[in-house]
Amino acid sequence: MKAIRLTITAVGMLLLSQCELPQFPLFSSRFEVVRRPLLILPPFASQSSMYVWHGSGRPGPLSVNIDLSEQKAYLFKSGQNVGWTYVATGRSGFATPTGTFRIMEKIADKRSNRYGMIVDRHGNVVNSNATAGVSRIPPGGRFVGAQMPYWMRITGYGVGLHAGVIPRPGSPASHGCIRLPRDMAETIYQHAPVGSRVTIMR
Repeated sequence: MKAIRLTITAVGMLLLSQCELPQFPLFSSRFEVVRRPLLILPPFASQSSMYVWHGSGRPGPLSVNIDLSEQKAYLFKSGQNVGWTYVATGRSGFATPTGTFRIMEKIADKRSNRYGMIVDRHGNVVNSNATAGVSRIPPGGRFVGAQMPYWMRITGYGVGLHAGVIPRPGSPASHGCIRLPRDMAETIYQHAPVGSRVTIMR
């Protein structure tokens, strides 16, 4: 009897020491878990602190997980973290949508058809923060859309990732799009084909 109790105790301790729970139906996952790295060290000390990239030699499709609370995007290939970058998403009144999206369109050299500047007939800027159809255009002047290099559309209503100014890393600044440092925008553009997944969370 004592031997049986010792055997049961030993088996119980062995089960408790395992790293994972037994795979009963109660624990089966129905939801995808988005994991973010706690710490990523740059491969080179001189690399910019705005982003880290070490995915050029890694196989597999690129996916992007954007954390609005951190204003950072985490990059994955085949489930393995290959970098991160600061982003600037929608400021107050211009919310960036949350959810899971796919890259629908890619244009390397795009201009906004909604936000930009107004120039007069001589090409001088008279309004550097203009909205098409709202801001007044002087006689002979015109609207010039803001540059959005390495455009990657994720919604049908004009939200996408693109290169842009990040004035205060960690703080929102855009009209709803996801701005990226230019080098990182180009890198993502090169490694993320149409259909690549983009997840945006709070």
